[in-house]
Amino acid sequence: MKQPLWLGVDVGTQHARALVVDDEGQVFGAGSAGLRSTRRGSRHQQDPNQWWGAVAEATCAALANVRADAVAALAVAATSGTVLLVDSAGHPRTEALMYDDTRAAQEALVVDDVGAPLWHALGYGRMQPSWALPKLLWLLNSHPDLENESVRLCHQADLITARFIGHPVPTDTSNALKAGYHLIEDRWPGEVLDRLGIPPTILPAVVRPGTLLGRVSVDASTVTGVPAGTPVVAGMTDGCAAQLGAGCVETGSWNSVLGTTLVLKGVSDQLVRDPAGALYCHRGPGNTWLPGGASSSGAGAITEWFAGVDLADLTARAAALPIGPVMYPLIGRGERFPFRADDAETFMLGHPDTDAGVFAALLLGVACLERLCFDRVTMLGAPADGRLTFTGGATRNEYWTQLRADLLGRTVQVPDQPEPALGMAILASTSNGKTLVEAAAAMVRGGSERAPNPARGAVLRQRYADFVEELTARGWLDTAIAQYARARL
Repeated sequence: MKQPLWLGVDVGTQHARALVVDDEGQVFGAGSAGLRSTRRGSRHQQDPNQWWGAVAEATCAALANVRADAVAALAVAATSGTVLLVDSAGHPRTEALMYDDTRAAQEALVVDDVGAPLWHALGYGRMQPSWALPKLLWLLNSHPDLENESVRLCHQADLITARFIGHPVPTDTSNALKAGYHLIEDRWPGEVLDRLGIPPTILPAVVRPGTLLGRVSVDASTVTGVPAGTPVVAGMTDGCAAQLGAGCVETGSWNSVLGTTLVLKGVSDQLVRDPAGALYCHRGPGNTWLPGGASSSGAGAITEWFAGVDLADLTARAAALPIGPVMYPLIGRGERFPFRADDAETFMLGHPDTDAGVFAALLLGVACLERLCFDRVTMLGAPADGRLTFTGGATRNEYWTQLRADLLGRTVQVPDQPEPALGMAILASTSNGKTLVEAAAAMVRGGSERAPNPARGAVLRQRYADFVEELTARGWLDTAIAQYARARL
């Protein structure tokens, strides 16, 4: 019998990744290709024309030793809130504003004012400047030359999916969330968009993740190696995709993704509302909701601070040091989650006198922020007593992974194949009739377990308390959250 294989594609900040797996999660092929970004102050953008070439390179590598006719379906994930304008044929007409680009700060104020009742009803209270709807307003205001053209909002994943199929496609509900989509009523909120001056024709149709969108075209097959006629289903944002790839699909389970930035995703049986607008909820499978948020801090700070350094040696030296200083390592300026502070910036508590000391402080700072994320979601009433998984590139650092488990005081699972591309392969496999829970249970393989080390729990909790105190003193962290976090210690 022909064994079906599933192709998952993930377009991240620095790489495009492709993964081919079977129904049991066994990997048959993998490939990746690099991407380039431009950062300047609050701006972070990419040339969207480079994405397709990187995806094609990654899929060709992943399929190099795979029987072509075995690929049964594919799905694409990409960064959440990365948007651009395209023409009626789906060709880029503007730069792509990346997921953490906050240039639309003034537009966000307008969006908040006009749509406040709806944003509160949808659980996130307000929109952040990095979200898609404020960015859409910025793009429209900044490109008056496109006023007479039939342009359309396009998310990063949708541009790639359209290239696979050969024509523009609907977006999915997980990507549409940050563009203001009414997830409760499954519609674009015309009453808000009209007041913002956004014509309905500029917005894509919206479908649920896993919906069949079309099939791979002959032209796309030629450059990607994916057989023409392969079904293409609607994907999800990278955070949601990583959640599926970690097997985090049951109520109370959480996945912490530590890559360029820190992203938390969980599963709840009800909508979780955050008046501060730092946490938001996607629609999950069945009647579940997927609460979560994305920080502006993460492993990307290592690239900025320690480019070209032997990280294995640096980690070994950092691990030999006693727990000491704490750094809050932001990538750029401003924080999105677990609190919102547009003026937040990197700081250091203590005075490390070696590069290993600075590195140790950076790792501890991200771990502290991660704990604050969990304190925030539990304060809002989200269930968090289920399975906890760590995924993302940072899990390759054993010391850092153990440090995070120690500070959280929880046993964590690290799956064998911790990446969004696997989540998209899992989603693609549901096109055969399986439920998402069934597919994840079969395809998320083994992994390792990290139990917290109680010997250093006390000193880590003290450093965390110092971290929370400093965030509060700087006016970035609400006192209610700080008090809750201290009480949980």
